[in-house]
Amino acid sequence: MTTMNEPTDLTTQGLPEEAVRRLTETVGADALLLSDAERDTYRDPYWFQGDRTYDSSAVVFPTSTEQVRDILRIANEYRIPVWTSSQGRNNGYGGPSPRVRGSLLISFRRMNRVLEINRELAYAVVEPGVRWFDLYDALEASGNGDLWCSIPDIGWGSVIGNSLDNGVTYGPNGSDFQKLCGMEVVLADGELLRTGMGAVPDNPSWHTYPRGLGPVLDPLFIQSNYGVVTRAGVWLQRRPEAYAPIYLTVPRDDQLAQAVDIIRELRLDGVIRGVPNLQNTITMSAQFPEILGEFMGAEGPMSEEALEELAARAGVGRWGLRTALWGDLPVVEHQLRRIREAWSAIEGSRVDHNRTFLRDEWGELNTFMEKVQAGIPSMDMMEVLPEFVGHIGFSPVVPLTGGEVRRVVDMIQRLVTERAGTNFVCAIFPINDRSAIVCSSISFDTRDEKQVRAAVDTAKMLVSEVGALGYGEYRAHLDFMDLAADQYSFNDHAYRRFAERIKDAVDPNGILSPGRHGVWPRAYRNRPSTVGSARP
Repeated sequence: MTTMNEPTDLTTQGLPEEAVRRLTETVGADALLLSDAERDTYRDPYWFQGDRTYDSSAVVFPTSTEQVRDILRIANEYRIPVWTSSQGRNNGYGGPSPRVRGSLLISFRRMNRVLEINRELAYAVVEPGVRWFDLYDALEASGNGDLWCSIPDIGWGSVIGNSLDNGVTYGPNGSDFQKLCGMEVVLADGELLRTGMGAVPDNPSWHTYPRGLGPVLDPLFIQSNYGVVTRAGVWLQRRPEAYAPIYLTVPRDDQLAQAVDIIRELRLDGVIRGVPNLQNTITMSAQFPEILGEFMGAEGPMSEEALEELAARAGVGRWGLRTALWGDLPVVEHQLRRIREAWSAIEGSRVDHNRTFLRDEWGELNTFMEKVQAGIPSMDMMEVLPEFVGHIGFSPVVPLTGGEVRRVVDMIQRLVTERAGTNFVCAIFPINDRSAIVCSSISFDTRDEKQVRAAVDTAKMLVSEVGALGYGEYRAHLDFMDLAADQYSFNDHAYRRFAERIKDAVDPNGILSPGRHGVWPRAYRNRPSTVGSARP
Protein backbone atom coordinates (compact mmCIF):
# COMPACT_ATOMS: atom_id res chain seq x y z
CA MET A 1 0.00 0.00 0.00
CA THR A 2 1.30 3.43 -0.89
CA THR A 3 1.67 6.05 1.82
CA MET A 4 2.36 8.94 -0.55
CA ASN A 5 0.80 12.29 0.29
CA GLU A 6 0.63 13.11 -3.41
CA PRO A 7 -1.20 11.12 -6.10
CA THR A 8 0.55 8.02 -7.33
CA ASP A 9 2.59 8.80 -10.46
CA LEU A 10 0.82 6.65 -13.01
CA THR A 11 2.22 8.29 -16.11
CA THR A 12 4.62 5.45 -16.85
CA GLN A 13 3.14 2.47 -15.01
CA GLY A 14 -0.13 0.69 -14.42
CA LEU A 15 -2.22 0.49 -11.28
CA PRO A 16 -0.76 -1.01 -8.09
CA GLU A 17 -1.35 -4.77 -8.05
CA GLU A 18 -3.27 -4.64 -4.81
CA ALA A 19 -5.57 -1.94 -6.22
CA VAL A 20 -6.22 -4.09 -9.29
CA ARG A 21 -7.09 -7.05 -7.07
CA ARG A 22 -9.53 -5.05 -4.99
CA LEU A 23 -11.14 -3.43 -8.03
CA THR A 24 -11.59 -6.88 -9.55
CA GLU A 25 -13.24 -8.09 -6.37
CA THR A 26 -15.57 -5.08 -6.50
CA VAL A 27 -16.75 -5.20 -10.10
CA GLY A 28 -15.59 -8.56 -11.49
CA ALA A 29 -12.78 -9.35 -13.92
CA ASP A 30 -14.99 -8.73 -16.97
CA ALA A 31 -15.63 -5.16 -15.81
CA LEU A 32 -12.00 -4.05 -15.67
CA LEU A 33 -9.97 -3.33 -18.83
CA LEU A 34 -6.19 -3.14 -18.45
CA SER A 35 -4.51 -3.79 -21.80
CA ASP A 36 -3.74 -1.08 -24.35
CA ALA A 37 -5.94 -2.75 -26.94
CA GLU A 38 -8.93 -2.82 -24.59
CA ARG A 39 -8.45 0.71 -23.31
CA ASP A 40 -7.93 2.13 -26.80
CA THR A 41 -11.67 1.79 -27.42
CA TYR A 42 -12.21 4.26 -24.55
CA ARG A 43 -10.06 7.16 -25.64
CA ASP A 44 -10.59 10.27 -27.74
CA PRO A 45 -11.05 9.01 -31.33
CA TYR A 46 -9.98 12.38 -32.74
CA TRP A 47 -6.67 12.77 -30.89
CA PHE A 48 -3.28 12.00 -32.43
CA GLN A 49 -3.48 8.24 -32.66
CA GLY A 50 0.11 7.62 -31.55
CA ASP A 51 0.00 10.14 -28.70
CA ARG A 52 -0.58 8.62 -25.24
CA THR A 53 -0.73 11.92 -23.33
CA TYR A 54 -4.32 11.36 -22.25
CA ASP A 55 -4.33 7.60 -21.68
CA SER A 56 -6.04 5.89 -18.79
CA SER A 57 -4.37 3.11 -16.80
CA ALA A 58 -7.58 1.06 -16.68
CA VAL A 59 -11.29 1.27 -17.48
CA VAL A 60 -13.77 0.09 -14.87
CA PHE A 61 -17.52 -0.51 -15.36
CA PRO A 62 -19.58 -0.24 -12.18
CA THR A 63 -23.19 -1.39 -12.22
CA SER A 64 -24.43 0.26 -9.01
CA THR A 65 -23.97 3.25 -6.78
CA GLU A 66 -22.47 0.99 -4.11
CA GLN A 67 -19.78 -0.17 -6.53
CA VAL A 68 -19.00 3.47 -7.37
CA ARG A 69 -18.58 4.18 -3.66
CA ASP A 70 -16.20 1.24 -3.29
CA ILE A 71 -14.17 2.28 -6.35
CA LEU A 72 -13.69 5.78 -4.96
CA ARG A 73 -12.68 4.44 -1.56
CA ILE A 74 -10.01 2.31 -3.24
CA ALA A 75 -8.85 5.26 -5.37
CA ASN A 76 -8.60 7.43 -2.27
CA GLU A 77 -6.57 4.88 -0.40
CA TYR A 78 -4.02 4.53 -3.19
CA ARG A 79 -4.22 8.17 -4.32
CA ILE A 80 -5.27 7.06 -7.81
CA PRO A 81 -6.76 9.85 -9.96
CA VAL A 82 -10.08 8.91 -11.52
CA TRP A 83 -11.96 10.30 -14.50
CA THR A 84 -15.63 9.64 -15.13
CA SER A 85 -17.31 9.01 -18.47
CA SER A 86 -21.03 8.46 -18.89
CA GLN A 87 -20.93 7.20 -22.48
CA GLY A 88 -17.67 8.73 -23.72
CA ARG A 89 -19.33 10.29 -26.77
CA ASN A 90 -17.97 13.74 -26.01
CA ASN A 91 -16.27 13.86 -29.41
CA GLY A 92 -14.85 17.25 -30.27
CA TYR A 93 -14.08 17.95 -26.61
CA GLY A 94 -11.82 15.01 -25.75
CA GLY A 95 -14.18 12.05 -25.75
CA PRO A 96 -13.77 9.80 -22.69
CA SER A 97 -10.04 10.46 -22.28
CA PRO A 98 -8.86 11.59 -18.83
CA ARG A 99 -7.12 14.89 -18.20
CA VAL A 100 -4.32 13.20 -16.21
CA ARG A 101 -2.48 10.35 -17.89
CA GLY A 102 -2.79 7.09 -15.97
CA SER A 103 -6.15 7.94 -14.42
CA LEU A 104 -8.62 5.18 -13.64
CA LEU A 105 -11.45 5.74 -16.12
CA ILE A 106 -14.87 5.00 -14.62
CA SER A 107 -17.26 4.28 -17.48
CA PHE A 108 -20.97 4.23 -16.71
CA ARG A 109 -22.08 2.33 -19.79
CA ARG A 110 -23.34 -0.52 -17.58
CA MET A 111 -25.27 1.80 -15.26
CA ASN A 112 -27.91 2.28 -17.92
CA ARG A 113 -31.23 1.81 -16.18
CA VAL A 114 -34.26 4.07 -16.37
CA LEU A 115 -35.20 3.82 -12.70
CA GLU A 116 -38.56 5.59 -12.75
CA ILE A 117 -41.04 7.15 -15.13
CA ASN A 118 -43.56 9.41 -13.43
CA ARG A 119 -46.35 9.94 -15.92
CA GLU A 120 -48.43 12.27 -13.78
CA LEU A 121 -45.60 14.72 -13.07
CA ALA A 122 -43.77 14.13 -16.38
CA TYR A 123 -40.29 13.20 -15.27
CA ALA A 124 -37.96 10.21 -15.35
CA VAL A 125 -35.09 9.14 -13.12
CA VAL A 126 -32.05 7.76 -14.93
CA GLU A 127 -28.55 6.47 -14.31
CA PRO A 128 -25.59 8.11 -16.06
CA GLY A 129 -25.24 5.38 -18.69
CA VAL A 130 -28.75 5.98 -20.04
CA ARG A 131 -28.57 7.27 -23.60
CA TRP A 132 -31.17 9.37 -25.36
CA PHE A 133 -32.05 6.20 -27.28
CA ASP A 134 -32.56 4.30 -24.01
CA LEU A 135 -34.85 6.90 -22.47
CA TYR A 136 -36.89 7.18 -25.65
CA ASP A 137 -37.24 3.39 -25.88
CA ALA A 138 -38.22 3.13 -22.21
CA LEU A 139 -40.95 5.72 -22.66
CA GLU A 140 -42.30 3.92 -25.70
CA ALA A 141 -42.14 0.46 -24.11
CA SER A 142 -43.93 1.58 -20.94
CA GLY A 143 -46.85 3.17 -22.78
CA ASN A 144 -45.56 6.68 -22.11
CA GLY A 145 -44.68 7.58 -25.67
CA ASP A 146 -46.69 10.78 -25.35
CA LEU A 147 -43.97 12.04 -23.00
CA TRP A 148 -40.81 13.31 -24.65
CA CYS A 149 -37.44 14.72 -23.73
CA SER A 150 -35.46 17.60 -25.19
CA ILE A 151 -32.51 15.97 -27.02
CA PRO A 152 -29.33 16.89 -28.94
CA ASP A 153 -28.51 16.04 -32.56
CA ILE A 154 -26.96 12.63 -31.85
CA GLY A 155 -28.81 9.99 -29.84
CA TRP A 156 -25.89 7.89 -28.54
CA GLY A 157 -24.87 10.29 -25.78
CA SER A 158 -25.76 10.18 -22.09
CA VAL A 159 -28.74 12.14 -20.78
CA ILE A 160 -26.90 12.93 -17.54
CA GLY A 161 -23.44 13.28 -19.09
CA ASN A 162 -24.61 15.74 -21.74
CA SER A 163 -26.49 17.76 -19.16
CA LEU A 164 -23.57 17.87 -16.72
CA ASP A 165 -21.42 19.39 -19.47
CA ASN A 166 -24.11 21.95 -20.40
CA GLY A 167 -24.73 20.16 -23.69
CA VAL A 168 -27.26 21.83 -25.99
CA THR A 169 -30.68 20.29 -26.64
CA TYR A 170 -33.49 21.78 -28.72
CA GLY A 171 -36.89 21.45 -27.02
CA PRO A 172 -38.36 24.00 -24.62
CA ASN A 173 -36.62 22.30 -21.67
CA GLY A 174 -33.31 22.76 -23.46
CA SER A 175 -33.43 26.51 -23.01
CA ASP A 176 -30.78 27.43 -20.44
CA PHE A 177 -30.24 23.72 -19.77
CA GLN A 178 -33.51 23.36 -17.81
CA LYS A 179 -33.60 19.60 -17.56
CA LEU A 180 -32.00 17.86 -14.57
CA CYS A 181 -33.73 18.05 -11.20
CA GLY A 182 -32.50 16.26 -8.09
CA MET A 183 -29.20 14.34 -8.09
CA GLU A 184 -27.65 11.43 -6.24
CA VAL A 185 -23.93 12.10 -5.86
CA VAL A 186 -21.01 10.02 -4.59
CA LEU A 187 -18.33 12.23 -3.06
CA ALA A 188 -14.60 11.58 -3.31
CA ASP A 189 -14.45 9.64 -0.04
CA GLY A 190 -17.40 7.42 -0.98
CA GLU A 191 -19.96 9.44 0.98
CA LEU A 192 -23.44 9.52 -0.58
CA LEU A 193 -25.29 12.82 -1.04
CA ARG A 194 -28.72 13.65 -2.41
CA THR A 195 -29.31 17.22 -3.53
CA GLY A 196 -32.33 19.45 -3.10
CA MET A 197 -35.43 17.86 -1.62
CA GLY A 198 -33.67 14.50 -1.83
CA ALA A 199 -31.88 15.49 1.38
CA VAL A 200 -35.18 14.78 3.16
CA PRO A 201 -35.53 10.96 3.32
CA ASP A 202 -38.19 9.64 0.95
CA ASN A 203 -39.21 13.15 -0.12
CA PRO A 204 -41.64 12.84 -3.08
CA SER A 205 -40.66 16.33 -4.29
CA TRP A 206 -37.03 15.37 -4.99
CA HIS A 207 -37.36 15.44 -8.78
CA THR A 208 -40.03 18.14 -8.99
CA TYR A 209 -38.44 21.11 -7.19
CA PRO A 210 -34.94 22.15 -8.35
CA ARG A 211 -33.82 23.72 -5.08
CA GLY A 212 -33.92 22.88 -1.40
CA LEU A 213 -33.24 24.64 1.90
CA GLY A 214 -30.07 26.68 2.02
CA PRO A 215 -27.44 26.77 -0.75
CA VAL A 216 -28.46 25.08 -4.00
CA LEU A 217 -25.89 22.36 -4.56
CA ASP A 218 -26.90 20.90 -7.93
CA PRO A 219 -24.98 23.46 -10.05
CA LEU A 220 -21.79 22.61 -8.15
CA PHE A 221 -21.74 19.21 -9.86
CA ILE A 222 -22.10 20.62 -13.39
CA GLN A 223 -18.75 20.89 -15.24
CA SER A 224 -16.98 20.29 -11.93
CA ASN A 225 -14.90 17.63 -10.20
CA TYR A 226 -16.60 17.71 -6.81
CA GLY A 227 -18.57 14.46 -7.00
CA VAL A 228 -19.86 11.66 -9.21
CA VAL A 229 -23.54 11.82 -10.19
CA THR A 230 -25.03 8.31 -10.17
CA ARG A 231 -28.67 9.19 -10.81
CA ALA A 232 -30.76 12.26 -11.58
CA GLY A 233 -34.27 13.29 -12.42
CA VAL A 234 -34.91 14.59 -15.92
CA TRP A 235 -37.96 16.63 -16.77
CA LEU A 236 -40.08 15.49 -19.67
CA GLN A 237 -42.83 17.20 -21.64
CA ARG A 238 -46.24 16.09 -22.76
CA ARG A 239 -46.72 15.79 -26.47
CA PRO A 240 -48.44 19.04 -27.55
CA GLU A 241 -51.62 19.29 -29.58
CA ALA A 242 -49.58 20.69 -32.48
CA TYR A 243 -45.93 20.56 -33.47
CA ALA A 244 -44.56 22.57 -36.40
CA PRO A 245 -40.89 22.19 -37.42
CA ILE A 246 -39.76 25.14 -39.54
CA TYR A 247 -36.67 26.28 -41.40
CA LEU A 248 -35.87 29.93 -42.10
CA THR A 249 -33.33 31.04 -44.69
CA VAL A 250 -30.88 33.94 -44.54
CA PRO A 251 -29.94 34.36 -48.22
CA ARG A 252 -26.87 36.58 -47.81
CA ASP A 253 -24.04 36.48 -45.31
CA ASP A 254 -24.38 40.22 -44.67
CA GLN A 255 -27.90 39.60 -43.30
CA LEU A 256 -26.69 37.57 -40.29
CA ALA A 257 -26.83 40.46 -37.79
CA GLN A 258 -30.37 41.35 -38.88
CA ALA A 259 -31.44 37.72 -38.43
CA VAL A 260 -29.94 37.51 -34.94
CA ASP A 261 -31.80 40.65 -33.83
CA ILE A 262 -35.10 39.26 -35.15
CA ILE A 263 -34.52 35.96 -33.33
CA ARG A 264 -33.88 37.82 -30.08
CA GLU A 265 -37.12 39.78 -30.30
CA LEU A 266 -39.12 36.66 -31.18
CA ARG A 267 -37.59 34.89 -28.20
CA LEU A 268 -38.23 37.78 -25.82
CA ASP A 269 -41.87 37.82 -26.98
CA GLY A 270 -42.18 34.09 -26.31
CA VAL A 271 -42.85 33.26 -29.96
CA ILE A 272 -39.73 31.12 -30.37
CA ARG A 273 -39.11 28.71 -27.50
CA GLY A 274 -36.56 25.99 -27.02
CA VAL A 275 -33.14 26.42 -28.61
CA PRO A 276 -33.14 27.39 -32.29
CA ASN A 277 -30.09 26.48 -34.33
CA LEU A 278 -28.67 29.06 -36.75
CA GLN A 279 -26.05 27.39 -38.97
CA ASN A 280 -23.99 28.50 -41.91
CA THR A 281 -24.20 26.82 -45.32
CA ILE A 282 -21.39 24.33 -44.79
CA THR A 283 -23.00 23.10 -41.58
CA MET A 284 -26.62 23.01 -42.73
CA SER A 285 -26.11 21.53 -46.18
CA ALA A 286 -25.62 17.95 -45.03
CA GLN A 287 -29.03 18.03 -43.31
CA PHE A 288 -30.89 18.28 -46.59
CA PRO A 289 -31.53 15.22 -48.77
CA GLU A 290 -30.61 16.90 -52.06
CA ILE A 291 -26.96 17.05 -50.97
CA LEU A 292 -27.03 14.54 -48.13
CA GLY A 293 -23.62 13.06 -47.60
CA GLU A 294 -21.54 15.97 -48.87
CA PHE A 295 -19.01 17.07 -46.32
CA MET A 296 -16.59 19.91 -46.95
CA GLY A 297 -15.48 20.88 -43.47
CA ALA A 298 -11.95 19.47 -43.63
CA GLU A 299 -11.16 20.68 -47.14
CA GLY A 300 -9.47 23.94 -47.95
CA PRO A 301 -11.68 27.00 -47.41
CA MET A 302 -14.27 27.56 -50.13
CA SER A 303 -14.38 30.86 -51.96
CA GLU A 304 -17.29 33.25 -51.54
CA GLU A 305 -18.40 32.35 -55.05
CA ALA A 306 -18.41 28.63 -54.25
CA LEU A 307 -20.35 29.21 -51.03
CA GLU A 308 -22.92 31.28 -52.89
CA GLU A 309 -23.31 28.49 -55.46
CA LEU A 310 -23.69 25.83 -52.77
CA ALA A 311 -26.28 27.90 -50.90
CA ALA A 312 -28.28 28.44 -54.08
CA ARG A 313 -28.06 24.79 -55.15
CA ALA A 314 -29.09 23.46 -51.74
CA GLY A 315 -31.70 26.14 -51.22
CA VAL A 316 -30.64 26.61 -47.60
CA GLY A 317 -29.20 30.16 -47.71
CA ARG A 318 -25.87 31.39 -46.40
CA TRP A 319 -27.35 30.93 -42.95
CA GLY A 320 -30.38 28.89 -41.97
CA LEU A 321 -32.42 28.72 -38.77
CA ARG A 322 -33.78 25.39 -37.63
CA THR A 323 -36.50 25.71 -35.00
CA ALA A 324 -40.00 24.51 -34.14
CA LEU A 325 -43.28 25.51 -32.53
CA TRP A 326 -45.07 23.46 -29.88
CA GLY A 327 -48.50 24.07 -28.34
CA ASP A 328 -52.22 24.29 -28.99
CA LEU A 329 -53.01 24.48 -32.68
CA PRO A 330 -54.35 28.09 -32.66
CA VAL A 331 -51.28 29.20 -30.73
CA VAL A 332 -48.90 27.47 -33.15
CA GLU A 333 -50.69 28.99 -36.13
CA HIS A 334 -50.50 32.44 -34.53
CA GLN A 335 -46.79 32.05 -33.74
CA LEU A 336 -46.10 30.93 -37.30
CA ARG A 337 -47.78 34.07 -38.62
CA ARG A 338 -45.65 36.18 -36.26
CA ILE A 339 -42.48 34.51 -37.49
CA ARG A 340 -43.40 34.94 -41.16
CA GLU A 341 -44.12 38.61 -40.59
CA ALA A 342 -40.87 39.26 -38.69
CA TRP A 343 -38.67 37.22 -41.04
CA SER A 344 -40.05 38.96 -44.13
CA ALA A 345 -37.91 41.96 -43.18
CA ILE A 346 -34.89 39.95 -44.40
CA GLU A 347 -34.72 40.57 -48.14
CA GLY A 348 -35.15 37.41 -50.19
CA SER A 349 -35.63 35.18 -47.15
CA ARG A 350 -37.98 32.22 -46.93
CA VAL A 351 -39.89 30.45 -44.14
CA ASP A 352 -40.30 26.75 -44.91
CA HIS A 353 -43.16 25.06 -43.08
CA ASN A 354 -44.13 21.83 -44.75
CA ARG A 355 -46.56 20.51 -42.18
CA THR A 356 -47.95 20.87 -38.68
CA PHE A 357 -48.16 17.51 -36.92
CA LEU A 358 -51.00 16.85 -34.51
CA ARG A 359 -50.57 14.88 -31.31
CA ASP A 360 -51.44 11.53 -32.85
CA GLU A 361 -49.33 12.09 -35.99
CA TRP A 362 -45.82 11.95 -34.55
CA GLY A 363 -45.38 8.49 -36.05
CA GLU A 364 -45.35 10.25 -39.43
CA LEU A 365 -42.24 12.31 -38.67
CA ASN A 366 -39.65 11.39 -41.30
CA THR A 367 -36.73 13.79 -41.65
CA PHE A 368 -33.90 14.36 -39.22
CA MET A 369 -35.01 17.93 -38.52
CA GLU A 370 -38.60 16.85 -37.85
CA LYS A 371 -37.50 14.16 -35.43
CA VAL A 372 -34.77 15.86 -33.42
CA GLN A 373 -37.01 18.76 -32.35
CA ALA A 374 -39.66 16.24 -31.28
CA GLY A 375 -37.26 14.31 -29.06
CA ILE A 376 -36.79 11.31 -31.39
CA PRO A 377 -33.08 10.38 -31.29
CA SER A 378 -31.06 9.21 -34.28
CA MET A 379 -27.52 8.87 -35.59
CA ASP A 380 -28.23 10.68 -38.86
CA MET A 381 -25.67 13.43 -38.24
CA MET A 382 -22.87 10.92 -37.69
CA GLU A 383 -23.83 8.76 -40.64
CA VAL A 384 -23.26 11.55 -43.18
CA LEU A 385 -19.69 12.12 -41.97
CA PRO A 386 -16.81 10.08 -43.36
CA GLU A 387 -15.20 7.91 -40.66
CA PHE A 388 -11.87 9.71 -40.92
CA VAL A 389 -13.27 13.19 -40.21
CA GLY A 390 -12.80 14.60 -36.72
CA HIS A 391 -13.41 17.99 -35.20
CA ILE A 392 -12.62 20.22 -32.24
CA GLY A 393 -15.24 22.57 -30.86
CA PHE A 394 -14.63 26.18 -29.90
CA SER A 395 -17.71 27.76 -28.32
CA PRO A 396 -17.74 31.21 -26.70
CA VAL A 397 -20.90 32.74 -25.25
CA VAL A 398 -21.95 36.06 -26.80
CA PRO A 399 -24.80 38.51 -26.07
CA LEU A 400 -27.73 37.94 -28.41
CA THR A 401 -27.28 41.09 -30.45
CA GLY A 402 -26.58 41.12 -34.15
CA GLY A 403 -23.56 43.39 -33.84
CA GLU A 404 -21.74 41.29 -31.24
CA VAL A 405 -22.53 37.96 -32.88
CA ARG A 406 -21.35 39.34 -36.23
CA ARG A 407 -18.11 40.62 -34.69
CA VAL A 408 -17.24 37.28 -33.07
CA VAL A 409 -18.28 35.22 -36.11
CA ASP A 410 -16.14 37.34 -38.43
CA MET A 411 -13.12 37.02 -36.20
CA ILE A 412 -13.44 33.24 -35.85
CA GLN A 413 -14.02 32.79 -39.59
CA ARG A 414 -10.94 34.81 -40.47
CA LEU A 415 -8.71 32.94 -38.05
CA VAL A 416 -10.02 29.49 -39.00
CA THR A 417 -9.68 29.98 -42.75
CA GLU A 418 -6.31 31.75 -42.55
CA ARG A 419 -4.60 29.80 -39.76
CA ALA A 420 -6.13 26.31 -40.06
CA GLY A 421 -6.82 26.49 -43.79
CA THR A 422 -10.21 24.79 -43.43
CA ASN A 423 -13.78 25.76 -44.10
CA PHE A 424 -15.59 27.79 -41.46
CA VAL A 425 -18.14 25.47 -39.83
CA CYS A 426 -20.42 27.36 -37.47
CA ALA A 427 -23.64 26.93 -35.51
CA ILE A 428 -25.14 29.67 -33.34
CA PHE A 429 -27.37 28.49 -30.49
CA PRO A 430 -29.53 31.17 -28.80
CA ILE A 431 -29.49 29.28 -25.52
CA ASN A 432 -31.85 31.77 -23.91
CA ASP A 433 -33.50 35.10 -24.71
CA ARG A 434 -30.33 37.12 -24.19
CA SER A 435 -27.25 35.09 -25.12
CA ALA A 436 -25.98 32.70 -27.75
CA ILE A 437 -23.28 30.06 -27.98
CA VAL A 438 -21.22 30.56 -31.14
CA CYS A 439 -19.95 27.05 -31.84
CA SER A 440 -17.22 26.73 -34.44
CA SER A 441 -16.26 23.18 -35.34
CA ILE A 442 -12.73 22.94 -36.71
CA SER A 443 -12.66 19.84 -38.88
CA PHE A 444 -9.70 17.70 -39.90
CA ASP A 445 -8.66 14.34 -41.30
CA THR A 446 -7.78 12.18 -38.30
CA ARG A 447 -5.28 10.26 -40.48
CA ASP A 448 -3.27 13.41 -41.15
CA GLU A 449 -1.26 14.44 -38.09
CA LYS A 450 -0.46 17.80 -39.65
CA GLN A 451 -4.17 18.59 -40.01
CA VAL A 452 -4.91 17.42 -36.48
CA ARG A 453 -2.16 19.56 -35.03
CA ALA A 454 -3.23 22.59 -37.06
CA ALA A 455 -6.80 22.23 -35.77
CA VAL A 456 -5.67 21.92 -32.14
CA ASP A 457 -3.34 24.90 -32.49
CA THR A 458 -6.08 26.95 -34.17
CA ALA A 459 -8.55 26.17 -31.39
CA LYS A 460 -6.04 27.26 -28.74
CA MET A 461 -5.36 30.44 -30.68
CA LEU A 462 -9.12 31.12 -30.84
CA VAL A 463 -9.44 30.71 -27.07
CA SER A 464 -6.80 33.38 -26.52
CA GLU A 465 -7.74 35.84 -29.26
CA VAL A 466 -11.50 35.73 -28.73
CA GLY A 467 -10.76 35.80 -25.00
CA ALA A 468 -9.00 39.11 -25.61
CA LEU A 469 -12.38 40.46 -26.78
CA GLY A 470 -13.76 39.55 -23.35
CA TYR A 471 -15.47 36.28 -24.26
CA GLY A 472 -15.05 32.85 -22.69
CA GLU A 473 -16.06 29.34 -23.70
CA TYR A 474 -19.06 27.58 -22.17
CA ARG A 475 -17.18 24.23 -22.31
CA ALA A 476 -13.66 23.39 -23.33
CA HIS A 477 -11.66 20.65 -25.03
CA LEU A 478 -9.59 18.43 -22.77
CA ASP A 479 -6.29 19.69 -24.18
CA PHE A 480 -6.91 23.35 -23.43
CA MET A 481 -9.18 23.40 -20.39
CA ASP A 482 -6.54 25.35 -18.48
CA LEU A 483 -6.21 27.94 -21.23
CA ALA A 484 -9.99 28.35 -21.38
CA ALA A 485 -10.12 28.77 -17.60
CA ASP A 486 -7.32 31.36 -17.81
CA GLN A 487 -9.72 33.69 -19.65
CA TYR A 488 -11.87 33.92 -16.50
CA SER A 489 -9.28 36.18 -14.91
CA PHE A 490 -11.24 38.88 -13.03
CA ASN A 491 -9.52 39.87 -9.78
CA ASP A 492 -6.53 37.60 -10.25
CA HIS A 493 -8.70 34.58 -11.14
CA ALA A 494 -10.90 34.86 -8.07
CA TYR A 495 -13.40 32.48 -9.69
CA ARG A 496 -10.83 29.71 -10.07
CA ARG A 497 -9.30 30.30 -6.67
CA PHE A 498 -12.73 29.92 -5.07
CA ALA A 499 -13.39 26.74 -7.07
CA GLU A 500 -10.02 25.39 -5.90
CA ARG A 501 -10.89 26.08 -2.26
CA ILE A 502 -14.08 24.04 -2.65
CA LYS A 503 -12.10 21.30 -4.43
CA ASP A 504 -9.57 21.01 -1.62
CA ALA A 505 -12.35 20.85 0.98
CA VAL A 506 -14.50 18.15 -0.66
CA ASP A 507 -11.65 16.13 -2.26
CA PRO A 508 -8.55 16.61 -0.08
CA ASN A 509 -6.64 13.80 -1.83
CA GLY A 510 -7.43 15.32 -5.22
CA ILE A 511 -8.53 12.10 -6.90
CA LEU A 512 -11.70 13.21 -8.72
CA SER A 513 -11.11 14.34 -12.31
CA PRO A 514 -8.10 16.56 -11.54
CA GLY A 515 -7.81 19.43 -14.00
CA ARG A 516 -11.38 19.24 -15.24
CA HIS A 517 -12.20 22.65 -16.72
CA GLY A 518 -9.05 24.07 -15.16
CA VAL A 519 -9.78 23.14 -11.53
CA TRP A 520 -6.74 21.37 -10.08
CA PRO A 521 -6.51 20.01 -6.54
CA ARG A 522 -3.71 21.20 -4.29
CA ALA A 523 -1.54 18.13 -4.93
CA TYR A 524 -1.37 18.83 -8.67
CA ARG A 525 -0.85 22.57 -8.73
CA ASN A 526 2.55 23.55 -10.09
CA ARG A 527 3.42 19.96 -10.97
CA PRO A 528 5.37 19.36 -14.20
CA SER A 529 3.68 18.51 -17.46
CA THR A 530 3.48 14.77 -16.72
CA VAL A 531 -0.21 15.41 -16.07
CA GLY A 532 -0.78 16.90 -19.50
CA SER A 533 -0.60 20.67 -19.54
CA ALA A 534 -1.16 21.36 -15.86
CA ARG A 535 -1.27 25.07 -15.27
CA PRO A 536 1.92 26.62 -13.93
